[in-house]
Amino acid sequence: MSKVILGIDPGYGRTGYGVIESEGSKLTSIDYGVIETSSGDEFLQRLKDLHKELQRIIKKHNPDLIAVEDLFFYNNAKTAIKVGQARGVILLTAVNANIQVHELTPLQVKQGICGYGQADKLQVQKMVKTILNLKTIPKPDDAADALAIAVCASSVKLIKL
Repeated sequence: MSKVILGIDPGYGRTGYGVIESEGSKLTSIDYGVIETSSGDEFLQRLKDLHKELQRIIKKHNPDLIAVEDLFFYNNAKTAIKVGQARGVILLTAVNANIQVHELTPLQVKQGICGYGQADKLQVQKMVKTILNLKTIPKPDDAADALAIAVCASSVKLIKL
């Protein structure tokens, strides 16, 4: 049985997304990119834009599961709060679409992709390229991270809401 997984690397300026299909042990990249919001817009407008674009991606790909990276650590508390608010919009958008949500920490993603929780960004990107049989490392980094999140979530059992 195949399933479509949408991985999300949350942000409010740029949110990475990656869509994969999982059929048995075979994983295929369907789509990836970023949702960008304008720094010139009010923060609430940026959250609204994130919500609308995520709805469009969900409608286009009809995922069975949405995997979202959990906040881990930020040096800047103001940034952490804003990213947390963007995560809230992402989670609410997924729940309102009646799609199962799975949250993964950066450590879990690195360990799941590379087998090592302290792997660097380039190691993760190279493994995503290899696992998904891509010709090049996905760009930008946020999209590669989102694909890594989706790949890690591919082994999650689905529970219908």
